[in-house]
Amino acid sequence: MAKEAIKKDTKVSAEQTPKMNFAFGRKNYMMLLVGIVTLIIGFIALSGGGSTDPNVFSTELFSPRRMVFAPIILIIGYGIVAYAIMIRPKPEAEETQE
Repeated sequence: MAKEAIKKDTKVSAEQTPKMNFAFGRKNYMMLLVGIVTLIIGFIALSGGGSTDPNVFSTELFSPRRMVFAPIILIIGYGIVAYAIMIRPKPEAEETQE
């Protein structure tokens, strides 16, 4: 009998313990990761173009990759990160039904 009473008490206490509520859901973290990877790709595309000789000017600095492609990728990456932060996570009842 004592064991049954203990088991009942543990079930009640387990139900009463508060759940951990995180600010972000799984979708938020995945979007944040995609945004950070996009930013890393943008910064890699932006880097380089220097000359090994300081007396020689390299026109590779003004390549379309650094002047057009990389800034667009960076803006897209920052947009994804902002979207990942702004979207609300779904309540648990909706997530479990899917």
